[in-house]
Amino acid sequence: MKRKYDVLIVGGGPGGALAARTAAEKGLSACLIEKRPAIGVPVRCAEGIGKETLKEFIAPDDRWISAEIDSARFVAPDGTSMTIEQEMAGSKVGYILDRKIFDRELVWQAAAAGADVFVKTRAVSPLMDDGSLKGATVAFCGEERKVGADVVIAADGIESKFARWCGLDTTVPMRELMSCAQYVLTDIDIDPHVTVFYFGNRIAPEGYLWVFPKGDRTANVGIGISGRKSKDGHRARHLLDRFITDSFPQGKKVELIVGGVSVCRPLPCTVADGLMVVGDAARLSDPMTGGGIANAMITGRLAAEVAADAISRGDVGRDALMPYDDGWRSSSVGKSLEKNYRIKEVFIKLDDAKLNALIQSASRLDLKDFSVLTLVKELIKRNPKMLLELKSLYSVLK
Repeated sequence: MKRKYDVLIVGGGPGGALAARTAAEKGLSACLIEKRPAIGVPVRCAEGIGKETLKEFIAPDDRWISAEIDSARFVAPDGTSMTIEQEMAGSKVGYILDRKIFDRELVWQAAAAGADVFVKTRAVSPLMDDGSLKGATVAFCGEERKVGADVVIAADGIESKFARWCGLDTTVPMRELMSCAQYVLTDIDIDPHVTVFYFGNRIAPEGYLWVFPKGDRTANVGIGISGRKSKDGHRARHLLDRFITDSFPQGKKVELIVGGVSVCRPLPCTVADGLMVVGDAARLSDPMTGGGIANAMITGRLAAEVAADAISRGDVGRDALMPYDDGWRSSSVGKSLEKNYRIKEVFIKLDDAKLNALIQSASRLDLKDFSVLTLVKELIKRNPKMLLELKSLYSVLK
């Protein structure tokens, strides 16, 4: 490990890997550190991503694609369901990845591009000089050492400490922190090409439960509920266990992960002097779905591009790095995050009767020219008692 790099990336997930790869491809000296002993584990993700988004960064490979999804099914609290086929769903369908292999492939590509990679290496504290970030103290091979950097890219996920150490307020309100649990469940009867989403305050209060196929008889079966709804005997894992007992009593649990996902708005600012924050560390997971792989890769690449430009001009201050913050906010990423946050705020207030009415109505529609906006227009016509909620949703979408 060198004493000085152009760019130091904290975190070896998709956002950190794309930042490291892009920085190296731009001719910068780049170092990626990951606190865990291996890239890609533990998996803390349902592993879904849209097909076109993925292809923007890497060619699909059967080695790390567990399933190709053709449609998505949405199930109401009373069991009514509606299905959106591939030609209608667009980015709502795609691939279910094997993150253990996928993440390693991204990091290997970063290394092949010239980035240094160190696992079981964690940032201990930022190196500050007169209020500006100049690198980090890292714990590496049983010792601490100072690693200088013109720019540090924090890609250390939902549990990010680095940005907070640098003075950014990364607090997530309890009501906007999803408590999640997920099993890899095998020996179950599923459609291997359909993702299924279950809604309802008994099933997943202020959240949803998912079944994401990973093969013919295997799936990620998980749940996310509002942090404020989590309590003794009623936590995410308890609700998930109850669902599995009812729906997949013969299923075999071969893996369990638990954790949190932010469904709040992004950080008010994702840059500081010498610092950019990407992916889940910047609270850029989708407020509706909790998905964050695509946004992490998009912002990781953008951060490295901005870093390369700033370093070439000899100015890595906050103003020089603001094109990163402005860039993702004005892009489809920023617009989608804001729109989905406002949609989420409408949906979490719906009781089960209203959720039933919406999905029952949607399941009976024949929308040849499908769009979410068209769907909402039709739902308004069929559910006059929900005019207030649907008008709020329509105002967000139009």
